[in-house]
Amino acid sequence: MISQLIMTILNWFAEMGYMGILLGLMVEIIPSELVLGYGGYVVGLGKMNFWGAVLAGVAGGTMAQLFLYWAGYYGGRPFLLKYGKYILIKENHIVHAEEWFKRYGVGVVFTARFIPVVRHAISIPAGIARMSVWKFIFYTVAAVIPWTILFLTLGRILGENWQQIREITEPYLIPAAGFSFILIMLYILWKRRSTPPIVTVKKMGRFPDK
Repeated sequence: MISQLIMTILNWFAEMGYMGILLGLMVEIIPSELVLGYGGYVVGLGKMNFWGAVLAGVAGGTMAQLFLYWAGYYGGRPFLLKYGKYILIKENHIVHAEEWFKRYGVGVVFTARFIPVVRHAISIPAGIARMSVWKFIFYTVAAVIPWTILFLTLGRILGENWQQIREITEPYLIPAAGFSFILIMLYILWKRRSTPPIVTVKKMGRFPDK
């Protein structure tokens, strides 16, 4: 069951409407699936438009990850190890995210959004590695859109039972991430095959005159 404190915060966000969803995901003091699930429930009550809630959710989710990206870009690993606890990022989150980023490359910015623990911190090694900010935004938005639509829809369908949303979706997140990762790998392989190789010509010494 969800604590009374979390419900109080969620009710406060709901009173703010679309801005409440945006802030709830941007600050992320409550897991995004709960903010979106409750948002879907409020949409079902007719107090918000579904696509307006989607737009607010995508904006808030992307801004939250951009904050972590810039923290990694400008602050680096030592800064985040020291101050990450104040934004609910633990050392083991950073370590797991770094391992995933090194192993799977930039595509993990998309797939990691569906993996517990890693999804909250994957933006940090992307920033530390100086990944292109536009590429980062593209992968992030591509993952945040289906995530937002999924949990808003489930919250609206579940109605007053929206609090069960985590228990219902958790068994399916890792298979979904695996499928997404396969798609990313196929895209990377296709891109490598379709891009002609760059031929470099080494400078050769002159043959001696006969």
